Amino acid sequence: MQPEFWYKKWDSNQIGFHQAEANPYLQRYWPELAIAPSARVLVPLCGKSLDLLWLAGQGHQVLGVELAEKAVEEFFSDHQLQPQISEQGAFKVYRSDAIELWCGDFFALTADDVAGCTALYDRAALIALPDAMRQRYTAHLQQLLASGMKGLVITLDYDQSQIPGPPFAVNDDEVQRLLGEGWQVEKLEERDILAESPKFLQGGVEWLVERVYRVSSR
Repeated sequence: MQPEFWYKKWDSNQIGFHQAEANPYLQRYWPELAIAPSARVLVPLCGKSLDLLWLAGQGHQVLGVELAEKAVEEFFSDHQLQPQISEQGAFKVYRSDAIELWCGDFFALTADDVAGCTALYDRAALIALPDAMRQRYTAHLQQLLASGMKGLVITLDYDQSQIPGPPFAVNDDEVQRLLGEGWQVEKLEERDILAESPKFLQGGVEWLVERVYRVSSR
């Protein structure tokens, strides 16, 4: 999957993955992680998610990473925020108060870039990537993050032969395989959301399961 794919999605406003409110699983389960309010949270492939504001509202420093600059610019303009813009290695960094959005390729991140991050929130990264890139993504996460990092990972699962991704189907076995070696993984909730997912209904998908995991790096 090439960067041009995501640039085109944002340029043509094909962003059905964008939610109009903070994710309910985030609001329900994040407090249970007992993460310090001052913690720095890494949010890969963040888009212009309202989850960024929610996390900042809990007192966290938020480091979001997003490939499409249009998404980054819209996040700040949508919320009438005036970011300071700088360069950091391969990234163009937008900062406003507790939120930093790093515009560039997630795989260009270094451990120094995410130093101080003690929490992870992945609602859209794992399911945005095809199979081979998911393996590369989780391997890169393990290289970046220190032991003891806690967070949430949210996935979708369905019959991938019925409709193409993204979002891609990631089943429970794959989550355990990709994360199980370097992380402790606990499934918190599993729910069929097909009835509330028009795109999948129209595509002929017969079932659609959303899962939420608590993770902590070893």
